[in-house]
Amino acid sequence: MKQQFLAGAAGMLRASTLLMLCATWLTAHAAPNAADACTQLKQAIPASTIGRPSRGANIETAELVAAAPLAMLPKPPFTPTPPEIAVIPAVPEYCRVIGAIAPVDLKAPPIRFQVNLPSEWNGSSVQFGGGGFNGVLISGLSLPPSPRPDLPSPLKRGFVTYGTDSGHQNAQNVPLQAFALNDEALENFAYASYKKVRDVAVDLMQRRYAKPPKRLYFMGSSEGGREGLTMAQRFPADFDGIFSRVPVINWVALQAAGARAGSAQFDDGWLGPEQVKLVQDAVLAACDERDGVADGVVSDYLGCRRVFDVTKLRCAAGVVTTDKCLSEAQVKTVQTMHAPYLFNFPLANGVRSYPGWGRGGENAPGGGPVGGWISWLTGSAPPTPPPGPTSSRGWLYGSGAVQYFFARDGGFDPRKFDPDAHANRIREISALMDSTNPDLSAFATRGGKLIISEHMADYAQSPYAGIDYYQSVVAKMGAPVADSFLRLYVTPGADHMGIGAPSGVDMLEVLVNWVEKNQAPGELVQVAQQSTPPFEVIAARPMCRYPAYPHYVGGDRQRAESYACRPSMP
Repeated sequence: MKQQFLAGAAGMLRASTLLMLCATWLTAHAAPNAADACTQLKQAIPASTIGRPSRGANIETAELVAAAPLAMLPKPPFTPTPPEIAVIPAVPEYCRVIGAIAPVDLKAPPIRFQVNLPSEWNGSSVQFGGGGFNGVLISGLSLPPSPRPDLPSPLKRGFVTYGTDSGHQNAQNVPLQAFALNDEALENFAYASYKKVRDVAVDLMQRRYAKPPKRLYFMGSSEGGREGLTMAQRFPADFDGIFSRVPVINWVALQAAGARAGSAQFDDGWLGPEQVKLVQDAVLAACDERDGVADGVVSDYLGCRRVFDVTKLRCAAGVVTTDKCLSEAQVKTVQTMHAPYLFNFPLANGVRSYPGWGRGGENAPGGGPVGGWISWLTGSAPPTPPPGPTSSRGWLYGSGAVQYFFARDGGFDPRKFDPDAHANRIREISALMDSTNPDLSAFATRGGKLIISEHMADYAQSPYAGIDYYQSVVAKMGAPVADSFLRLYVTPGADHMGIGAPSGVDMLEVLVNWVEKNQAPGELVQVAQQSTPPFEVIAARPMCRYPAYPHYVGGDRQRAESYACRPSMP
């Protein structure tokens, strides 16, 4: 019995020792808590991890941020009204990583980035695009393009989110386009920074969660929309789903067209606010009821191009221009904005022109990066060299691109711009900047899905550039193949930022369902909502696939079922 007791005690001791050793090992190898896991991300990222030339990435801060509810704050100056408050989306607990990718050229600026890694990860990520000429760090904390404020942000849904400044920072009293004088900064803005930051984000996800992302999405609007298309064309293996809203696709030609529109309004060609309203009133008189209802929205966008005639607004002989008619110079200005911009030589992918702007929404309220002609094409006062605070953004952007991208001379007079004299440089910039390659076969073959959305009252860029690109993809790849991975939607009445017509739609869910569940989208529904919680839906309309538009068929004008998608005929 004594021997049995001693043997049993020895066995218990061995078991106890083994349990203690196991507990010690488990403690030493336990997964770190969220705060520790976040702190461990401060390690630098080598250049070998990044798919484009760099000197690696330095992590400046890696901080765990507590969850926070939705907040409403006053909007800063120069943002559209109404509403007068901004929605700050709710966030979960997440690790905020901020850093910079070092350039190869020591004279080039670094590429700054922010990556947000939620403690509860759904396994996927969303990269946010930028806007304008970038130069501002995109945080990835906001709602995506075509936002619905009643729905959670991608980060709140469990996606890793991230963004970049594209490789330069705006500075006071420095032209927005001056960075382009440095070749590496220009290449980063054109395409390289978005690839580099994507690779950094993937590395951080691997380190934080011990596995790579299962799906990667890109969502961008305007310049960010161009960036999304660029990723599909240049790096087809990097993203599974891309939403490109109002993209500045044919970038070089857009800047040339913006400079032309500004140059046409020196001297007697300027269109003041009274003339802008006159043009819009005439457009509505000719086109508003073509969609079945007079509501101030030109929905039959292609038909309106055919029937509207600006020459009917020409003043009679001997009459000085008033708010009742247009002078000959002003008529020519409108014709210039409606006409394509033609080049005598091919740009990238054989493109030779930029389409004219559309009809409808000319007198939309200005303020900030929204609005109609006054904001984007005419300004609130005649244009000046250099552009002043009353100049249009088309003149500001276009003239600056002519100076710093094409002429590479900040003192160059953009009114004297002759594309033929700068043909070689323009072709170089086009090869960098223009996301016009119609061959998306590599992206489609690996299962990528692409959604393009155009707003037909957009005067920051011509929505017909997106239509032209879509048609080029269909021509290159064939309609059945294009339909398997590509959608083009149009929103009549909405301006560049989606103001003027219902434009809110959960495009992230649409993308996820297409990519992950093979649920190809058909017609969608867009909504307009109250600006404060609970964000009540006040209007809804179908989001039609090109070339259809929402035609009123009867019933409550604020309900989507009162409209049917019908083809708009040019």
